[in-house]
Formats: sequence, C-alpha cells, structure tokens
Amino acid sequence: MLNKNKLIKTVKTYSLTAAIALSVGGLVTPSVVNADSGMDDLKKVLQGQIAMMKPELQAKVGDLSTDTKMAVMAILAMHSRLSDTATLRQVMLEVLSDYQTMSMGIMTDSAEMTADSARRLANHRIPVGGLLPYLGLENINDGKLAVLESFNDSVEGNAIKLAEAAEQGNMSEAAALLGKISTGCVGCHAVFREYPGTSDLMK
Repeated sequence: MLNKNKLIKTVKTYSLTAAIALSVGGLVTPSVVNADSGMDDLKKVLQGQIAMMKPELQAKVGDLSTDTKMAVMAILAMHSRLSDTATLRQVMLEVLSDYQTMSMGIMTDSAEMTADSARRLANHRIPVGGLLPYLGLENINDGKLAVLESFNDSVEGNAIKLAEAAEQGNMSEAAALLGKISTGCVGCHAVFREYPGTSDLMK
C-alpha cells in the first residue's frame, strides 16, 4: 500500500500521462502504482477504470478538479485488495464483519483478534469498478467528494491506530478508538448510503 504523499509524488513523476488521464476522468488503482511503475502500466489501469464507467459517469468524473481526483486516487492506493466481482454492499458487509470481530477482540481482551480484524477493516476490498460508481451521479462533484478524506481518516486511519494499540496491549485505547471508527462510518453513510447496492453507472 502507498501513503497519500507517495502516491501524489508518483503521479507527478508521470505528469504527462496523469494529466491526460485526469482530463478524461481516469482513476488509478493501487495494484500497479508504485515507484517503479511504467507509464504503460499506469495508462492501462486508467483506461480499464474509464472503460467500466458509463458515459454520464465519465463526464462527471472528468469535471472533477485535479485535487479531488488525486484525493480519490490516494484513498484507493491505500488498499491492496481489489475485487473483480464484489459490489460495494458486499464490501460493506465484510467491513461490518471485521468491525464486529474487532469489538469481540476488545471485549475478550484478545490483542491478536483485535489487531487482525482492525487491519483487515483498514485494508478492505475495493469493489469492482472502484468507489465512485456506487455514490450516485449527484454526489460526483468536488463539494460532496471532499468529505471522503475525513471519513477515510476517521474509519481506516483510526482502525490502524486501534490495531497498533492492541498490539501494544493497550486495550483501553483500542476501545476508545472503536467509537471514532463508528462515528466515521455513520457520517459517511449519512452522505452516501442511498446507494448501498449494485451500481447502474457501469457498463
């Protein structure tokens, strides 16, 4: 997985390719984006993402600012598990299962169970087609998507902190972080959960 700063540096390294891709609404998936990636690999991934979107979604993504596109790419780059079949609803059910297992680990004072489930939650699968096709066309704009980074920090960022606390034997801190993760989940759902199932914005 790449952190946000490293991803941005990588994309800037391939500025010409990135600029072309961003102008037509491309998104980068993390499986091939690393310091040694070539432009050809990057272009293929971008083209694959674009090809899965219906024209109306491509147009909306194309209208996003470069900053918003980079932020979405940075979030995706934090995940190493990409699915070719799972919908966002299925991914969210996995996240819920990991959250429940994490809670059980805290309640039973099992550091390993807690840390393992927290790290799975932080690195949850990315659904087929990425995240944007499931959010609804009216939410594909700079204003609405600006909240994704803060929700990502609340949920996945705190899940990593929780895993680290559990591994250090600090279950009290892990328990305190559980509430912050839950708050992030609820906040994100309040904005986007009108579309929890399959998407009609992919071909």
